[in-house]
Amino acid sequence: MASTACIPPAPAPGDAVGLRDRARGALLGLAVGDALGAPAENMKPSEIRARWGRITGYVADRPAGTDDTEYAIFSGLLLARHGAGLTQAHVETAWHEWIADREEGPFRGAGFSERGTLENLRRGLAAPISAQHRHAWSDGLAMRAAPHGVFAAGRPAEAARLAAIDGSVSHEGEGIYGGQAVAAGVAAAMAGASTVAVVASALAVVPDDSWTARCLRRALTAAHRGERAVRSAVVIGGYPWTDLAPEAVALALGAYAAADGDFTDSVLTAVNMGRDADTTAAVAGALAGATRGVHAIPSDWATAIGPARGSCLPTMAGHHVLEVADLLTRAAPGAPPDTGHVRDGGQRPLTLNTLAPPTTTRGPSRTPHPKPDQPSEAAPTPPPSMPGAGHLAPDLDTAATTTLGCSRGPVPEPDQPSEATPTPPPSMPPAGHSGPDARTPAEVGP
Repeated sequence: MASTACIPPAPAPGDAVGLRDRARGALLGLAVGDALGAPAENMKPSEIRARWGRITGYVADRPAGTDDTEYAIFSGLLLARHGAGLTQAHVETAWHEWIADREEGPFRGAGFSERGTLENLRRGLAAPISAQHRHAWSDGLAMRAAPHGVFAAGRPAEAARLAAIDGSVSHEGEGIYGGQAVAAGVAAAMAGASTVAVVASALAVVPDDSWTARCLRRALTAAHRGERAVRSAVVIGGYPWTDLAPEAVALALGAYAAADGDFTDSVLTAVNMGRDADTTAAVAGALAGATRGVHAIPSDWATAIGPARGSCLPTMAGHHVLEVADLLTRAAPGAPPDTGHVRDGGQRPLTLNTLAPPTTTRGPSRTPHPKPDQPSEAAPTPPPSMPGAGHLAPDLDTAATTTLGCSRGPVPEPDQPSEATPTPPPSMPPAGHSGPDARTPAEVGP
């Protein structure tokens, strides 16, 4: 049965959560969800139950964010540096100087889309051609899209625009749509929008006939029936790879909607559904953290998150998500001038003037390739003021009505495991590799 949500012109009365608290809630919520979900990645709910019962907290001895957190820090620092003037050229340069042109090392935790992008960049392919690989539909952009929503608080369309620029180096099509949906949802939550308005904003920025939109509508229609119904409505039966952007983003928003934005319930619902659990829980955590603020995150979960270890991206080591949230809040249009600084993991001062990509590379040099004319790098003039937590910006107000549901039959039976695992394409890790960077196929089902 279809359901329709009208976006309210203002948040619920009495909403006293400040912009900084929401920004910190979004990015710390992302890191917490990532750390909670990492042990359950690629597992079925039945496997999770057999091993842990129901996951209700950290099950790892040393919980930490994975590639989801480190790539979100990467995107956040890049956005804090360039703001609304972010261009495809900025993103491509950062990928080269922060990742591709350096000695790779173990590169643990990276997904197939990142592998494919790096291979193309190292071959000298420029964006957007660098995104033409076999996993351009992955959730690799969705996992790093929350910073765009933090920066563009109350402006979902702007958050979606920035996410598309960020993703143009690594993703196409549904991979871009998934990132845009996350960025827009976080932007709406940052302005104090209700749970219904947040999911409506996520839907409003993706094509209505896209795979992403169809998955989102199915998840949201099933949300009131709980996590099993959401999972059954979304998961692709018989398909072993878990990093599909339409599926992962729908599971995350379905978990968030089923929990009505409550942080703990949103994240644990995503974790216990399995599949790409670190990413789905990271996205659900970002949405719920922006909705309820940093103080909604259980203190024992929050204190376990330290500076990034650089286990996937060595250049991100020492950066803390809370400091990135503060940078984005100060860099946003209408924010007070940046007169102070925060410290990067206790190592060095971190200000907007020190966020340029590092210039020292240790990997092979590359021959510059011709590029099409790029837009001016100068940031456009910011609007006169940025909406605070108590006001929804015009582009959120104008998305007056969005269809959240779709007509569909009974919830399908739980998906069954694939009879044969497809041969990994060249961009995937070797079939016998068992390290943390290999996103191994998993059976799907209840």
